[in-house]
Amino acid sequence: MLVIKHATGVAAASLKEVSALVEGLIDEVRAGGDAAVRALSERLDHWSPVSFRLSQQEIDDIVASVPAETLEDIKFAQTQIRRFAEAQLATMSDLEVETIPGVFLGHKNIPVDSVGCYVPGGRYPMVASAHMSVLTAKVAGVKYVVACTPPMDGVPPRETVAAMALAGADEIHIIGGVQAVAMMALGTETVAPVDMIVGPGNAYVAEAKRQLFGEVGIDLLAGPTEVMVIADHTADAEMIATDLLGQAEHGPTSPAVLICLDRDLAEAVVIEVDRQLTVLPTADVAGVAWQDWGRVIVVDSHEEAAALSDELAYEHVEILTEDPQWYLERLRNYGALFLGPETNVSYGDKVIGTNHTLPTRRAGRFTGGLWVGKFIKTVTYQRCTPEASALIGSYGSRLCAIERFWGHKEQADLRVRRYGTPAP
Repeated sequence: MLVIKHATGVAAASLKEVSALVEGLIDEVRAGGDAAVRALSERLDHWSPVSFRLSQQEIDDIVASVPAETLEDIKFAQTQIRRFAEAQLATMSDLEVETIPGVFLGHKNIPVDSVGCYVPGGRYPMVASAHMSVLTAKVAGVKYVVACTPPMDGVPPRETVAAMALAGADEIHIIGGVQAVAMMALGTETVAPVDMIVGPGNAYVAEAKRQLFGEVGIDLLAGPTEVMVIADHTADAEMIATDLLGQAEHGPTSPAVLICLDRDLAEAVVIEVDRQLTVLPTADVAGVAWQDWGRVIVVDSHEEAAALSDELAYEHVEILTEDPQWYLERLRNYGALFLGPETNVSYGDKVIGTNHTLPTRRAGRFTGGLWVGKFIKTVTYQRCTPEASALIGSYGSRLCAIERFWGHKEQADLRVRRYGTPAP
């Protein structure tokens, strides 16, 4: 393995600093409700409208102000996301099985009742995050969805609001940051608490979700977006550089790595990235990310590339090789896989149908991304015939005695006495 370009970046703020700040903000909302939410929005975002929640008339007016072509583009993207989410939902079936005569065990898939969807803003209006969270929750069968997004340049981001409305949000609030997450999770005088919080955000939003987990459910803890490209001699430098910078523009701490089986190609990519940074409109962000967090690594074999990819467990992994299927069959740790030059991460981020809320910071080792299944509780049930209850009870009684759980034992013994003769 040969490292041509190293990552040199360091985190901007320590986790302890972020954690302490977020804890204080959550405590303020917990104690102060609506007044605290407003005070935090004024203090942190200089935003204090008459109402953070948009009325139906305001939503209708905002949607009407969006160009028709933009609305059609949003609808097209939402159609793709809905189709894939519905197909995923169809794979989730209720179950009942008779394990031994008279013993029936089963599970049911029940959607969460209410969800808070955080749609980030700040540097960019993240329109697609509305599809990924609000729409997916609605496909899963969530009854009530509250959506929050921060203002852009002092006004509601109209395309994001339109996407939220078209996706089926039941409430839309123009508010961002920790105060928005805490408002949805804890509830206030005017906002009912939700059962689950989903959606990406900055380090403070992610920390708020982490601290509130347990009081509410969450989807996952997302850090800065990550992209990995695995390439061999069949790939070209222009495409690789474009796809690396296309994700690096998310933020100055977004890692981008190339794992390459061809040293000449790897060196050409470094040159091509520098060239593209002279013309890319977001070079002020992408250039910093590439300088501090970009890496180029040359490996000797596909097996070495696959092993390194699984070790790093990146959020997005693009396969630009002669045989992408080889990687589909072998890779285990990633958020989403993009196979061949015909697709790319931006398709997944914006329009193709797979969800873009994905695990980062090696969380792909133990979780996948947001999908309809995240909004659904798989819960179990059991029932027995009298004869089966007596049989199970006789075994259960002896097993409870081993553990000295005498109250548990009596539950079993009662059924044995009532329903039949113990097994020999």
